[in-house]
Amino acid sequence: MAKIIDGKAISAQIRAEIAAEVASMPVKPGLSVIIVGDDPASKVYVRNKHKACGEVGIRSEVIELPASATQEELDAVIDRLNADESVSGILCQLPLPKGLSEDEVIARIDPKKDVDAFSAVNVGHIMLGDPVFLPCTPAGVMELLKRSGVEVKGKSCVVVGRSNIVGKPMAMLLLKADGTVTVCHSKTADLKAVTSAADILVVAIGRAKFITADMVKEGAAVIDVGMDRDENGRLCGDVDFDAVSEKAGYITPVPGGVGPMTITMLLKNTVAAAKLQAGEKNQ
Repeated sequence: MAKIIDGKAISAQIRAEIAAEVASMPVKPGLSVIIVGDDPASKVYVRNKHKACGEVGIRSEVIELPASATQEELDAVIDRLNADESVSGILCQLPLPKGLSEDEVIARIDPKKDVDAFSAVNVGHIMLGDPVFLPCTPAGVMELLKRSGVEVKGKSCVVVGRSNIVGKPMAMLLLKADGTVTVCHSKTADLKAVTSAADILVVAIGRAKFITADMVKEGAAVIDVGMDRDENGRLCGDVDFDAVSEKAGYITPVPGGVGPMTITMLLKNTVAAAKLQAGEKNQ
């Protein structure tokens, strides 16, 4: 039976460390979150981020724009926040309503305030192995592995999914930790042969219970980034948890695994951004 990697407990531990760090800072970090439109899921995410900031002592503001907002209006808000020295980090909640360019928004945010690590500059640093900020979900996965005692160095690591937000940066972080990394996707031939050879398997494809026990190596660490609904409408992941947990050595549950870590790593990036900007100011 697999050891359950408790994302809630590990996240609480890291947040306590962040809160202690923030308490010692002469100037508190500030996070500005922009939300455009009335998407219910986005509103929940933004509310959770705002609450988490309050828990660790980070100042936060939520800037709400109507779905009818133009690109020019959104750009003007970003420009104002870029210029505001009290704002350490800027985050624009995605997806955006039709007619607004996510690429333009990501490119417009000052890379020193890009706490999602989505900008080309920050992605470039991740590729070069000298990240300024770590992408939140992949960084959360790395913390789960580290704090659960799962060694990455020299291990066969397989990432299923090649998105810009999770799959690709996840592969880079595992590579930086000296794992031997394979990235799988919809065109991968004989997926089962690849996944069943993995010591560490990270799955981020958005397909409920797609990874079954016969696709997993005995004793592997299985990290489920998926957030799906099963046939009964219950929250589940990309991994068939009940079956795979009988075979894996470590496994993350859904909910309560990777999910709590994403916002926690955003908080960590916001603190890092504040320190970076304070350092530049004092030079």
